[in-house]
This record gives sequence, structure tokens and C-alpha cells, in this order.
Amino acid sequence: MRPLTVAIVTCSDSRFAGDAEDTAGPALAEQVVALGWQVVASRLVPDDRAGISAAIVELADEVGADVVLTTGGTGFAPRDVTPEATLDVCDRNAPGIAEAIRAGSMQVTRRAMLSRGAAALRGSTLVINLPGSHKGALECFGFVADQLEHAIAMVEGGGHQR
Repeated sequence: MRPLTVAIVTCSDSRFAGDAEDTAGPALAEQVVALGWQVVASRLVPDDRAGISAAIVELADEVGADVVLTTGGTGFAPRDVTPEATLDVCDRNAPGIAEAIRAGSMQVTRRAMLSRGAAALRGSTLVINLPGSHKGALECFGFVADQLEHAIAMVEGGGHQR
């Protein structure tokens, strides 16, 4: 299989404003490259539903990323709207991915049950919401990364061979 193309969207008011450094997005990019995949774009957006949706649409439709990883905005805070922004612009839900992330995270922290992260498809692009912390984003990506090549092969019409 060809290397996956991945785009990363950091969703954070404080990082967008320059009040805090984005460490999760660059850490995810390092992990993606370590897997032999290509980071084709990254975006830093505030916690704004329309802005997050627009970034996902651009990265899926114009950039053509196989996978869009979002980091941030998955909790209970009033401005945590990444799951809603994702589902606003996606065609099909992929609940097993979000369930696997929460199940793996529950082995690390009971607070994982407070994650509202989603995973869904926009056309042939898989969008996965990850936590905003450096540690959480990497852990959660690690719970599902080994299934992403097969997922994209399936999206592209591949069979169920292992």
C-alpha cells in the first residue's frame, strides 16, 4: 500500500492566540512521519465550530488527505466543539475508532470517559478527533494508528484481507 497522507488540525483558542505553544500537533506530525506516512498540511484554528469545519473541508476536499487528525476541543468546556464541527461536515460516522480511543484511554485515566471525540468519514477522508494535550494526543493516536492503512484501503474499495 502507498504511504498515507495525513493532515493535522490543532483546535485551540489559546494556541491560536499565541498564549500557549502547540506541542500536540507537531508531536502527531513526528509520529506520522515515523510510521512512514506523509504530513501534507497542518492548520491551527480557534475553538470555533465553523472554522474547524472549514479546515476539515479544505484538508479533505482540496488537499485530499487520506486522514485528518484533529487535536483539541473534545472535552466538556463550552468552547469544546470539535466533535460537532467534525460531524457537521462528514458523511458517515466511524464510531468504532472513537470507542477504541476511549477504551484504550480508560486503561490510562478514568477521565477518558469525559472525551467526546468522534471519528467520521468525509468522502474518502477519515477524520479522527484526538485530545488537545501532547500526551493525550499521542496516546490516543497510538491506540488506532495500526488500523489506519487498512481503514483507508477499505474506503478506497479494498477487500477484507489481512
